Amino acid sequence: MFDQDHIAEAIAWRHDLHRHPELGFEEHRTSEMIAGLLTGWGWRVHRGLAGTGVVAQMGQGAPVIGLRADIDALPINEATGAAHASTIPGKMHACGHDGHTAMLLLAARQIAAEGVEQGTVTLIFQPAEESEGGARVMVEQGLFTQFPVDKVFGIHNWPGLAPGRFVARDDKMMAAFSVFDIEILGKGGHGAMPEQSDGVIAAAGRTAAALQEIPARALSPLEPGVVSVTQIHSGSAYNVCPDRAVLSGTCRWFGAEAGDIIEERVRRVATAEAAAQGCTANIDYQRRYPATINTAPEAALAREVAAEMGLDTAMTGPSMASEDFAFMLNEVPGAYLWLGAAREGDNPGLHSAKFDFNDAVLPAGAEFWVRLARRATRG
Repeated sequence: MFDQDHIAEAIAWRHDLHRHPELGFEEHRTSEMIAGLLTGWGWRVHRGLAGTGVVAQMGQGAPVIGLRADIDALPINEATGAAHASTIPGKMHACGHDGHTAMLLLAARQIAAEGVEQGTVTLIFQPAEESEGGARVMVEQGLFTQFPVDKVFGIHNWPGLAPGRFVARDDKMMAAFSVFDIEILGKGGHGAMPEQSDGVIAAAGRTAAALQEIPARALSPLEPGVVSVTQIHSGSAYNVCPDRAVLSGTCRWFGAEAGDIIEERVRRVATAEAAAQGCTANIDYQRRYPATINTAPEAALAREVAAEMGLDTAMTGPSMASEDFAFMLNEVPGAYLWLGAAREGDNPGLHSAKFDFNDAVLPAGAEFWVRLARRATRG
């Protein structure tokens, strides 16, 4: 489908983006590059939603399809050793958003060359997917009121699947998630005289263990749920019982009732375990993203297009990871898709300091976008 020179150029864009990663809502160079290329190919380009978001359209009238790529990087020191490694300490594209951006740009170039005979193709280059909720901000600032679409799609590379695999489930794809910080406070003192102190460390340890048992004891075995304590901070000396400890972590779920149960249990467990050790607990619990739930007709359309390309569309289970594309799916029918992107041999996972998007799957992702745009705009 693509000229080999165009594929090589798309890989060069990807490597350039990889060398110059930008965190959520800071993607100014990335946004400028995207807008410049799209304008040169004749797309109608709008900038400014969520600060660094780019929306581009081609064609007129209905039906309208939205294609989304995320553009932000992560606060990680890169350890790939690649020739195109990040040039910015503490920042890297460890989730493949550089590849997602390059795939959609390659598709945009092809769509522009072919033209859109009927309907409208809307490209959405979204900032701040990594925990900051750029999709939510774009929606709140009028993404689908300024640029109404009939259906919207997003692709994520998936190193847990071999190239040639493609997953579009009819319903659950990615979990909802929250974060929590629990501050345990009590009286500190000398480590040799613990009876004169409150049990801050004991409360922290018991709280951490009890929190992670919540899904097993509070949810049905048929209802997915995760509570993970990922940080504990306390103390500064061998012989001092501290007066403060902080536990932080994340919760994941799909069903609304499960989310309510998990939050209530986190609060109850933290309060009770602290009280049992003579301490108090301050709990900051924040729900971040809803669950990513595909609509069945759009998922089926995506599988049909992928099958036409010869991709294996066999189903797999959903993931307990999360994705802010959920905010778009809460507004418009659509589907979130996984494109197999595993590497031969060592195959670092998403968010690893050694992760690097697999350029070999870039043409397939772009071809899927072009084919999907053709099908969806036929009405």
